[in-house]
Amino acid sequence: MIAEKFKQQRAFFLSGATLDPRFREKALKKLLRVLKANESLLDEAIFQDFGKSAYENYSTELATVYAEIKEAICNLGEWSSPGKVPVNLTNFPGKGYIHHDPFGVCLIIGSWNYPYQLTLGPLVPALAAGNTVVLKPSELSPASSVALRKILSEAFPEEYLMVSEGDADVTTQWLAQPFDKIFFTGSPRVGKIVMKAAAEHLASVTLELGGKSPCIVTSCANLKMAARRIVWGKFLNAGQTCIAPDYVLVEQSAAQKLLDEMKRQIHLIYGEDPSRSEGFVRIINHRHFDRLAALVDTEKVFEGGIMDAERLYIAPTILTNVVPDDPIMQEEIFGPLLPVITFTNREEVFPIVEKHRNPLALYLFTSDRRFKKEVVRRIPFGGGCINDTLMHFTNPNLPFGGVGNSGTGSYHGVFGFRCFSREKGVLHKGLWFEPFVKYPPFTGFKKWLMRLMMG
Repeated sequence: MIAEKFKQQRAFFLSGATLDPRFREKALKKLLRVLKANESLLDEAIFQDFGKSAYENYSTELATVYAEIKEAICNLGEWSSPGKVPVNLTNFPGKGYIHHDPFGVCLIIGSWNYPYQLTLGPLVPALAAGNTVVLKPSELSPASSVALRKILSEAFPEEYLMVSEGDADVTTQWLAQPFDKIFFTGSPRVGKIVMKAAAEHLASVTLELGGKSPCIVTSCANLKMAARRIVWGKFLNAGQTCIAPDYVLVEQSAAQKLLDEMKRQIHLIYGEDPSRSEGFVRIINHRHFDRLAALVDTEKVFEGGIMDAERLYIAPTILTNVVPDDPIMQEEIFGPLLPVITFTNREEVFPIVEKHRNPLALYLFTSDRRFKKEVVRRIPFGGGCINDTLMHFTNPNLPFGGVGNSGTGSYHGVFGFRCFSREKGVLHKGLWFEPFVKYPPFTGFKKWLMRLMMG
């Protein structure tokens, strides 16, 4: 059945229907319309999966998707038009153009932690670029997956856009098909499996993975603002965010003040009992709960540490006196646990970050201009913020993606369109002149002229 569905998408793409920018614009407008018309269904589903409120469903999921759709609609004409480029003397007289072709049939494998944003986010540029798409939501957020299938299957024919539910076996079957492009969001471990499967068909691959994203705070930072923004960025979605600050590296002289302020901000944002806050969601399942619980050293808990396995609740937790060799520093946390490590010399920061090299994000709170430049220059990371957390993700003019173990490729805005299209160079030559130096007999004069032309 999966092979047959793939063939249907291939046939529809080869029909040429998606090549017309007007077709793509119509599809994007329809996507925006049906999502907005079904917001209540999407709200109910995501609350059922892990207790996310309607407010946060809009602010952290749907708003960014809507923005991506509107950005694509507004710029589709420019993005999809051939771009003229200069030609060198060798190709005179001529004109060069770059065309943006869709890859063809695409597989998008979404993630459970932001089941709408991280599934629909890449769908938008895939459709804008003129591809057909098989959308595979995560089985770990089943209610959200059902909602997406219901909404999209009623709005679009499956030979153009198909939502396929199912577990890892279903994903494996899809990966066996000869897709032209595969876009995956998830862990590095599964990313390697996806890349190996794509290699069988030499499919283009974009991987949005994760890693231990550091948050560096120097003594000259605005500590009150730093604490508020770190607490928000870390505990949003209960820390189940691929670009959440994974750990804090704070200058020793500012450590206690930062810790006290972060504790205060937790209570300001989530109340005295975060389990009763509509802004604090639950852990996705018992397997992830048990993994997180095992990382907590109760002797190092500065704030929080309260857990309720039955309700899949882990309070916002700060751990102190953490050292780089602690178990919590050996893997991406992906939960509401924030280890804090102190340093006395700023050079100490670099080897600690290097141990978990190529993070998806990096955050730096400082007013030291020289140190800002040094961190950005010396540390490879996907993207990040100076004096904030997470917000680079919301700027469509910035590429979002990883490097090395945190991913390959990037998307958002025009970068998403480029992610799902192939640049095709075409040279148009005039007929009124043909350089005689191309043809024998090869004389010394021709060689001299050739060197003059080609450098």
